[in-house]
Amino acid sequence: MIDILVYLFENYLPDACPEPAVLARKLSAAGFGTDDISAALSWLDGLAGEDSDRCRSPALAGAVRIYDEEEQDRLPAACRGFISFLEQHDAIDAPLREAIIERALALPDDEVSLDRLKVIVLAVIWRYRHEVDALILEELLAEDSDDGDFDVGDDVTRILLN
Repeated sequence: MIDILVYLFENYLPDACPEPAVLARKLSAAGFGTDDISAALSWLDGLAGEDSDRCRSPALAGAVRIYDEEEQDRLPAACRGFISFLEQHDAIDAPLREAIIERALALPDDEVSLDRLKVIVLAVIWRYRHEVDALILEELLAEDSDDGDFDVGDDVTRILLN
């Protein structure tokens, strides 16, 4: 599913992404599996849905985030630290942080890796057309492990900086 998100970053602008049925056909033609396509479309639907709109509420501005036990189990210290890093450097605000956490927890993974979290951050930034500093973007695009989950290229950098 993460590979599909990267594919979308590289090939579509947030407002130019096709309708789900058309997108499913295009993803299938690009070689993605049916199960991964369904999971990605469902995840993207959640990104655009009511829960994410609630996360964008101005009432969250300046709120301090305390992670519950499940969130701590699923988002290891490296992920929580990275989210804090982004907030401290004004790359994201509290409502965007909540959208990122909500989408990270929507993954089926028992524990979300830092590399996967970075793709989620990119997806949320992409969806909300949030501007991001080039140095922060560089940090988002850096892979921290050799698990080969995804390969984010220069196209993503170009898309997000424009």
